Amino acid sequence: MVADQPESWPVVATRDVHRDDWVVAVRQDTITRPEGGEEFTRLVVEHPGAAIVLAIDEEHQVLVLSQYRHAVQSRVVQLPAGVLDEEGEEPLDVARRELQEEAGYAAADWTPLLSYSVSPGNTDQRFHLFLARGLTEVGRGDFELRHEELDLVPTWVPFVQLLDDVVSGRVQDGGLVTAVLAYNVMSRRGSV
Repeated sequence: MVADQPESWPVVATRDVHRDDWVVAVRQDTITRPEGGEEFTRLVVEHPGAAIVLAIDEEHQVLVLSQYRHAVQSRVVQLPAGVLDEEGEEPLDVARRELQEEAGYAAADWTPLLSYSVSPGNTDQRFHLFLARGLTEVGRGDFELRHEELDLVPTWVPFVQLLDDVVSGRVQDGGLVTAVLAYNVMSRRGSV
């Protein structure tokens, strides 16, 4: 068995490259190996993480959302998701909130799929993936869509089609790809 191990190398200096009231910040750390030696710098994107929801209905269809994402200059097919931007909020609480706010649904059954580091070479961001079943349409409550969210397009897609879309590369969002593949493996093993 292999497993990641917590470890921290000495930080000689750190400085903010960018920090404001938005979710993401960038810092530059000067570090050295534990035994000393040459100092070197690494940029770190600080991000509180996010929760992602694979919502599957009784017909084994998945709720996906498409919306414009400026960083990749594309309309991207994604799952309901949101940032852990409230102090002390647990990933499952964020998943529940985002399923309602972005898609207007609540779920009776929640199963953690997995958590993973998005890109450990340059960010501390972690995604927490959840399977949601027993869906009920409840509306968005008092949540107001803004900016890119105003253009959210929800669609129900059969899981087998979405799996094919992932494997063929037609959809490429990392959270969606990971959730679909994890669910496929876990359902074959009988663990979800």
